[in-house]
Amino acid sequence: MRKLFCLREQKMFGPISNRFFMLFLTLMLCSCAPSTTPSVKQVTTYGAGSRVAVWDLENISVMQGSMTAGMEEFLTGRVADTLGRQGGFLLIEREKLLLALEELSLGSSQLVNDSSRLELGRILGVQLMVFGAYQIVGEQIRIDLRLVEVETGLVLATSEKTTRSANVAGWLDGAEEAAGILLVSAGL
Repeated sequence: MRKLFCLREQKMFGPISNRFFMLFLTLMLCSCAPSTTPSVKQVTTYGAGSRVAVWDLENISVMQGSMTAGMEEFLTGRVADTLGRQGGFLLIEREKLLLALEELSLGSSQLVNDSSRLELGRILGVQLMVFGAYQIVGEQIRIDLRLVEVETGLVLATSEKTTRSANVAGWLDGAEEAAGILLVSAGL
């Protein structure tokens, strides 16, 4: 009779005790595993007071004539002015960038790529940089801008504006609109 009782007891409690044992074992193994918390990068917010450098817009027009000659300085100036006025950014003057280039004995040929420019920005304590290009075809100008975080090299925002105008004043207005779109795109 004693044997019969033990067999009934095993049949009755065997599967339950196995489940408890497996649960206990699983909990023990999980508690022994090293805890890993994902590394979270603190999000930096930019806005009024952020230091920004605006590089000369590159002229990628196929047909370059007297009308497009020297336009990069005018267009870049309008973009920088708009970012300072509407975004409240502290602008790093072009002359300061050029002076830093001279002091570091870097030629303009070494600043062909964006990563070299970003490195210069790090040295100057710049937080954001604006790169861009423009293309004039007939009576249209297209302006493309990129807002880049200097620390990471990430493109935070982009803008594109195509304006139909036969004169420089219209092109400058297009540059101002492109900068405004960039600010909106970046959420600033």
